[in-house]
Amino acid sequence: MSNFKSTIERIRALENERKNLLLEIEELKKMADAKAKALESEINMLRDEVKSLRALLSGENIEDESLMKKKK
Repeated sequence: MSNFKSTIERIRALENERKNLLLEIEELKKMADAKAKALESEINMLRDEVKSLRALLSGENIEDESLMKKKK
């Protein structure tokens, strides 16, 4: 009978551990999703900054060429 009780206790302990692990997995998935969203946002900001800098630099190049032509 003692063996049967220990088996039941082991099953309960394993079910409890399984439940805790499933909860932890869900929490980790949420954290991963939040991190992915934050990275996407950061990448979009960096892309916008690159576009702005390219536009700024290309605008300066046009002005520089105009000034060079006027000096000649």
